[in-house]
Amino acid sequence: MKRKLEVSELIFKIISYVLLTVFALLCLYPFVYAISASVSGRHVVEYNEVVLFPKAVQFDAFASMFRNNMFWNSYSNTLFVTLYGTLWAMGVSILGAYALSKKRLLFRKTFNFFLVFTMWFSAGIVPQYLNYLATQNVFRAVGIMDDKWLVVIAMGMAAMNIILLRNAFEGVPSEIEEAAIVDGASEFQVLSKVFIPMSKSTIATVALFFAISRWNGYFWARRMISNQYEHPLQVFIRLQPEMYTDPDQMTGWSANYASDSAIYALIVCSIIPILIIYPFIQKYFAKGTNAGGVKE
Repeated sequence: MKRKLEVSELIFKIISYVLLTVFALLCLYPFVYAISASVSGRHVVEYNEVVLFPKAVQFDAFASMFRNNMFWNSYSNTLFVTLYGTLWAMGVSILGAYALSKKRLLFRKTFNFFLVFTMWFSAGIVPQYLNYLATQNVFRAVGIMDDKWLVVIAMGMAAMNIILLRNAFEGVPSEIEEAAIVDGASEFQVLSKVFIPMSKSTIATVALFFAISRWNGYFWARRMISNQYEHPLQVFIRLQPEMYTDPDQMTGWSANYASDSAIYALIVCSIIPILIIYPFIQKYFAKGTNAGGVKE
């Protein structure tokens, strides 16, 4: 009987590893293809001859992007929205989660219910758009004309991330909090010196969620930012490839690359920062999600 269990377990592991390997390769292929197409020659890309590895290698597509001022402008806008958007969202989420984790909070169950309710039922795009317009009008009234701040402030909350942080804070032993209070710590000191250090895995995970969301954000940035000089990178890639990436319209450069190669070069440049940051946060990912996703 034990022998049969060992064989069945071995077969299960082999099938699992094979399926995971195939799935990982399927996820990796679009990224590899984007790199290959971005450095392949014009004719091989236009005739769909690139399958996996690059052909007729050239780097003119990347060179044209690096010479494009609008590319760097949109890149700086994306860095702005990602940095300040993540900091603002983390501040709101940590303070909200800390308050909701306290049993002494008045109407705590009601607040938690309404928080979860927003995950079950959404008001829809139109009411959300009207709220953003109202926020934009308030910004205009106080003299803030930069719409990037609207994207940063208006999208500073995510119910799921607050719940993850709240559950992580609830897992902090109450004895440690009581000891800090006895030593004269204020509420802010308890949060900053006890709860945040003991929940750093969940905080790092939530920060990664927010950062990726802001970096990849397209829809609301497109709807709320009308000035093309304030567009983030995702909007720049989506809206104006023919204006900024067509090699036939770029004087002083040979047409050694296809317009699709320029778009793929933009895509590759847009995902490099996430690829650099992710390995440093990956070690917190599984631990942080488990700590915040399980309530004792």
